[in-house]
Amino acid sequence: MKITKEYHWEMGHRLPFHPGPCKNLHGHSYKAYITLEGIPDSNGILIDFYDIDKILQPLIDRLDHAFVLVDSDTEVIAFFKRINSKHEIIPFHSTAENLALYFIEEIKKSALPSNISGIGVSIYETADASATASVTF
Repeated sequence: MKITKEYHWEMGHRLPFHPGPCKNLHGHSYKAYITLEGIPDSNGILIDFYDIDKILQPLIDRLDHAFVLVDSDTEVIAFFKRINSKHEIIPFHSTAENLALYFIEEIKKSALPSNISGIGVSIYETADASATASVTF
């Protein structure tokens, strides 16, 4: 059985290595589809959707209306600190692919029920561009 929950947030970023316009400061209206896989319990529930919210909402709250910066982007980090603007420093470039993997790692840190055997995450950076990652255990 697989269940999926959708999340939305606004976030700024830049890709300093990018040869095109993505090297500039910009933002997106992100969307994530979080899919959990496993065997439902005796009541027919894999995991309560409210419990998924308890896991994901703190992460969404950290990212929403923040500017996400790779830890090596020191000049821009200094700027965001100086203007006291919401930002999140991460140890990787904020590509949709890396964000999907990041979401999986954050979900794995939570106390998932033992009947969950897989996590899938699709991150939409725009309405028509996404990256998907999954893991089974």
